[in-house]
Amino acid sequence: MFELNLEGHLAWITGSSRGIGSQIVLACAKAGADVVICYNKSKTEAEQIANSVETEYKRKALLVELDTTQEESCSSAYERIQSSFNRSPDILVNCAGITRDNLFLMTPSSDWEDILKVNLMGYVNTTRLVLQDMAYNRWGRVINISSVAATKGGRGQANYAASKGAVEAMSRSLACEVAKQGIRVNCIAPGVVDTKMSKEVRSLASDEILKRQLVKRFATCEEIAAWVVMLCSDYGDFVTGTTIHIDGGLKMP
Repeated sequence: MFELNLEGHLAWITGSSRGIGSQIVLACAKAGADVVICYNKSKTEAEQIANSVETEYKRKALLVELDTTQEESCSSAYERIQSSFNRSPDILVNCAGITRDNLFLMTPSSDWEDILKVNLMGYVNTTRLVLQDMAYNRWGRVINISSVAATKGGRGQANYAASKGAVEAMSRSLACEVAKQGIRVNCIAPGVVDTKMSKEVRSLASDEILKRQLVKRFATCEEIAAWVVMLCSDYGDFVTGTTIHIDGGLKMP
């Protein structure tokens, strides 16, 4: 019988000190997984999330300072995870991301480079580390957080959309490579979510966004996190190489 729980699993979630990432941590812990919480600058927020994991859900939480754009930082984090848990993570959720919104002709090359380093190469750097151990254990889940921007054009988001489109394309190809080893690779593409990261967009274009959506509200971080748990559970075993859109119908024509 299938179960919607993650007991016995270790989940490594990048960009998990706040926003969507923090709720993914809590959802995985609630489902029974031990968790690795990664932060770059928001250590205080990460500590609060770790406290919730350990006091509310009685799961082990490890705090790791991580810059996903640096291979050395990723390798160091991975070694620390293995040392702390005496095992490798069998769930990886790539959630660290940034925006550099601007009109195409006004966007400097440095913004393009920053976006691609974090939103694409950051995912590559962490995923490289987990695959060999996942393949050895014949089980693994890689969930890449994408965006509706990958398929729904929007003014001022050419660089962000390009990075997320690349993540989705990479995920589909990777799914083909590792399926026989029991590894599933999927993307989740949220629409506009009620987070600090989307605050400016919501303040500037809230009415326009909601007018284009079928569901007249913004997503919550908890709704995104619930789908991560589902894809990582037994119920997600037959799903790979796909992108789940959680956008209130924003992607509809």
